[in-house]
Amino acid sequence: MSAEQPATPMKLAVVGAAGRMGQTLIRVIRDTPGAVLAGAIERPGSPHIGRDAGELAGVGRLDVSITSDALSVFTGVEGVLDFTAPAATVEFSELAAQARIVHVIGTTGCSAEDDAKIHAAARHAVVIKSGNMSLGVNLLGVLVKQAARALGDFDIEILEMHHKHKVDAPSGTALLLGEAAAAGRDIGLGQHSVRVRDGHTGPREDGTIGFATLRGGSVVGDHSVILAGQGERITLSHHAEDRTIFARGAVRAALWGKGRKPGLYSMLDVLGLNQ
Repeated sequence: MSAEQPATPMKLAVVGAAGRMGQTLIRVIRDTPGAVLAGAIERPGSPHIGRDAGELAGVGRLDVSITSDALSVFTGVEGVLDFTAPAATVEFSELAAQARIVHVIGTTGCSAEDDAKIHAAARHAVVIKSGNMSLGVNLLGVLVKQAARALGDFDIEILEMHHKHKVDAPSGTALLLGEAAAAGRDIGLGQHSVRVRDGHTGPREDGTIGFATLRGGSVVGDHSVILAGQGERITLSHHAEDRTIFARGAVRAALWGKGRKPGLYSMLDVLGLNQ
């Protein structure tokens, strides 16, 4: 009897390969069975064009040169991991749709118009998009939804803190948790969220979901959902200590998406938590 042949590793590309998250993704792909780095992309004019992606990420030579030619890379891989910026992500989504590959999106700060374009691309590509790729945060979202539903008269406040270089607020994770709370209450987040409080605000409006944003230092990501009732308070929290958790989730998502029908999915689908 012949030995069973091992499955061919999934060929993955990383966009924004020279950034902190891009380098983390490269290291995680290198260490993940069933995945192999087959492409690394940076913006035109980047000083890292032509460098070996593995050497840049500190894991030794991988024989994958960083390029700005995303189209040529996408046609030779099965999935792309994208933690860049909204405008770039929209462009990459169109290329992923043309190539019919898996597009894992961890980019935050997308507008409604951006999301509409990504949704259109999902007619032809497997798109997995989430404000946070970690297992813990997505489980937290499920718990927040349940708590918001069970404690319908409690006030909900979402507090988040990130490093001083983060450019969007509230964070994608905070919005993910806000959407979970709103779903638990069967309301729309956009019509019931409070993003800023300043000056004489008057009493807190019942049924709203408040957001508070902190920035400073090198904090990877701290999120707390506070449900405050009369005489009692519940806090559900997640603390990210290493951005590797997001990279591991993204690679897991790509492997999950291989061979699936085109469509827009989330990490809840990947983790079997979408109920």
